[in-house]
Amino acid sequence: MGRPSGLLLLTHPALARTHEVTAADGDLVAAFHAQCSADNLLRRWGRTHLTPRDLARLLAQAQCWIGLDANERPLALVCVGPVSRQPGVADLGLQVADDHHRCGIGTAMARQAARIARTRGAHTLTAFTHASNVPMLRLLDRLGPTQRTRDGPYVDVRVALDAYAPATLPPIRSPST
Repeated sequence: MGRPSGLLLLTHPALARTHEVTAADGDLVAAFHAQCSADNLLRRWGRTHLTPRDLARLLAQAQCWIGLDANERPLALVCVGPVSRQPGVADLGLQVADDHHRCGIGTAMARQAARIARTRGAHTLTAFTHASNVPMLRLLDRLGPTQRTRDGPYVDVRVALDAYAPATLPPIRSPST
């Protein structure tokens, strides 16, 4: 089954374009992460540095895009991929450069990721985040009706994708392909 275009359509004025991330984009991902604090990297990735092997593993499981400004500076990274043994559920990963938090960039990229997941057959988007990550929890609430399940200091948030476009694109590639 063919992959759709790497284009992620955006609706935020700070973002000039997106670039679909490949294993060859380690320097671009590193440039993005250089704009993120160690605390925020630790919160998002569980570590302060993403290795090429980490990136390769991520890309084997998900499709990722970096949002770039007019000067080609990376401002945000979003990933969406299927959840193993949960047909119709897609995982959302999102990080925004520290100096661009709370400007709507993350919401714009997350909405597009939700649309892509829905058009590929997902009925639910899930994100696992720290319970204290109030901005992310609010962002997820804005995407659609949510259901939260607490897991210690973390929360598994499930977003119903019913309000997004019906399935019209090829399914999100499974980890086995």
